[in-house]
Amino acid sequence: MIVIVDYGAGNIRSIQNMIKKAGGKSIISSGVDEIKSAEKIIIPGVGSFDYGMEQLERLGLIEVLNFKALKERIPILGICLGFQLMTSSSEEGKRNGLAWFDAKTLKFRLNGDSYKIPHMGWNEVIVRKINPLLSDNEFHKFYFVHSYYVVANQECEIMTTTTYSLEFTSGMSVNNLFGVQFHPEKSHRFGLDLIRNYINL
Repeated sequence: MIVIVDYGAGNIRSIQNMIKKAGGKSIISSGVDEIKSAEKIIIPGVGSFDYGMEQLERLGLIEVLNFKALKERIPILGICLGFQLMTSSSEEGKRNGLAWFDAKTLKFRLNGDSYKIPHMGWNEVIVRKINPLLSDNEFHKFYFVHSYYVVANQECEIMTTTTYSLEFTSGMSVNNLFGVQFHPEKSHRFGLDLIRNYINL
């Protein structure tokens, strides 16, 4: 069973609908016991970095998430803010992140009028390393909405990149951990393929 973590910062119903469409089963929960028994976990998120970490702490979820990620090593997928929370820190706030990835989150600083913040809309995603979620020999396009982006310190952890004025890390993977800046639940057949691959891990 996939547990979608409900910490008050995500459009979780659309993720659950996409999982169902892809043939999977999921529950939405903020309960420690449900998360403790999860076979897979999705951390969604729309909102600010500090608020997300404060909510995880308030709900008592950081310890169980660390255990599932680092000890039990089940597949975990972070989406948008959920991905950013998997980094060590963000310019958006002062709190420490989960630090599952050797990375930090920075604010877009773009020159000229051609690029607006937030980065919003469809954009191509380039696969940079072999991974179980996205084929490296196919075209991929996903929907983005974000003003902050992840900077990976280790190139070997970069799963995908995307260009919006600058080339940035749009996905990372390390062993059982996956994070994507885009929204697969809003990305039609591209997102459906990714979620189906995640279900089948």
